[in-house]
Amino acid sequence: MNKKSLNKKLKSASPLLKDFEALPQPDLDTNKGIILYLEGINVSFDNFKAINDLNLYIKQGELRCIIGPNGAGKTTMMDVITGKTKPQAGTAWFGQKLNLLTMDEPQISQSGIGRKFQKPTVFEALTVNDNLMIANAGKKTVWHTLRHRVNKIEQEQIDEILLLIGLMDMRHKYAAILSHGQKQWLELGMLLMQKPQLLLVDEPVAGMTTQEMDKTAELLNSLAGKHSLIVVEHDMDFVRQIAKTVSVLHQGSILAEGNMEQVQNNPKVIEVYLGQSTTRRNVNVA
Repeated sequence: MNKKSLNKKLKSASPLLKDFEALPQPDLDTNKGIILYLEGINVSFDNFKAINDLNLYIKQGELRCIIGPNGAGKTTMMDVITGKTKPQAGTAWFGQKLNLLTMDEPQISQSGIGRKFQKPTVFEALTVNDNLMIANAGKKTVWHTLRHRVNKIEQEQIDEILLLIGLMDMRHKYAAILSHGQKQWLELGMLLMQKPQLLLVDEPVAGMTTQEMDKTAELLNSLAGKHSLIVVEHDMDFVRQIAKTVSVLHQGSILAEGNMEQVQNNPKVIEVYLGQSTTRRNVNVA
């Protein structure tokens, strides 16, 4: 494969790396302990209100789970945070200084917000190690990244991520042979190579085995503290493994917040999702 065709294939294969150029992240002021502020966010599409006066605050180092039925506004909320969708009203701040509503998608990504979509997107024609190299390409072209000799510091960074995501033994294997769960971990590793401060993770365990789900819970829990995470998930068994705080989204706004027990026993949640006659022990809000 020549240089032109390789670059074309890689660029079209993944939304993660844009033009494979990472700029220095701006200074992020989190002196008040909050890394993300969403206040009064409203988004409408053709008279349908997808987000309705949404208020959400994420603490620095927090792992927050967002749950709710299809159509509750979870994807639109993440689209607002990443700049894909601009709200008609409201404010969105990353730390104390970065107004997300004045930034485009590449600027937001470069500021330290990374997004992991539900379907894993990795470069199957490349090895696990090469996938991580590309994610750490900086201002180098993809072709240069794949052909240049990795220095000690770069390899140490890659090794650290490989250990974290549990793929050290697979480093020289092509990504195409990885299981679904392993591809999810590799894509998370690619995001981590870009050193995000806030990770948005969409349904990370969909299609995983129980063993892969447990390992994913361990991985996300290990990231909390050093990173802030927003995890959108439907699997309540998984949410119980990772969530200290759960936000229930309903018709584009926050219906309830608290730990899992508080949310499942919240009268509003029970009434909206299951009806008042349903017993609380059967509540499943996602």
